[in-house]
Amino acid sequence: MDKLTLVIPAKHEKESLPLVLEELKKYNIQTIVVLEKEDHDTISSISEFDCKILYQNNKGYGDALIQGIRSVETDFFCIFNADGSFKPTELEHMYDLSRNHDYDLVFGSRYEKNASSEDDTLVTLVGNKFFSLMGKLFFSLPISDILYTYVLGKTKKTNQLNLSYKDFCLCVELPIKASKNKMSIISTPANERKRLGGKKKVNAFKDGMKILISMIALKFS
Repeated sequence: MDKLTLVIPAKHEKESLPLVLEELKKYNIQTIVVLEKEDHDTISSISEFDCKILYQNNKGYGDALIQGIRSVETDFFCIFNADGSFKPTELEHMYDLSRNHDYDLVFGSRYEKNASSEDDTLVTLVGNKFFSLMGKLFFSLPISDILYTYVLGKTKKTNQLNLSYKDFCLCVELPIKASKNKMSIISTPANERKRLGGKKKVNAFKDGMKILISMIALKFS
């Protein structure tokens, strides 16, 4: 997987990020960690690892991903969580789907057959199912887990989408704009683990409302 770069957005992840990077050592993959320059604890925690650190110009999860993907120099990128919830053993299959089967974007899904989540609550499960159904009905998205950002794809084509959402709404902006631009998309089973440390950055109700408004705006844009 020498043509693949992981983009890892990190915010206050000093407990989990070193463990994630340690687990990734066995893979032939480049890594970009994107964080705020004021996050000294997280920066110090990974000082011994061979990874590129990219400081955000602004703030927000979406901003970190946009800046990270634009900095990727390999043919393929993958959004990879800093909290330990993503399984790196699933990378090879996702990479094969994109590189050898010519999918532009491969979305990991916790709701496919042989997939699972150790972190979903009833609230997040219902929310994810609802927004994924909206994606299918209004945008014909062939993905079953629209808010799970374990996403691997082609760098050049993704950067041509001109992504702009600086917050968690980028989770829906990415597949919707990809579909509107006729990119080939597929879901593949993923197994979400419990996070290793830190706290969730998502507020289910507040961010859910923002995502709903964003999907409506994208529908009519």
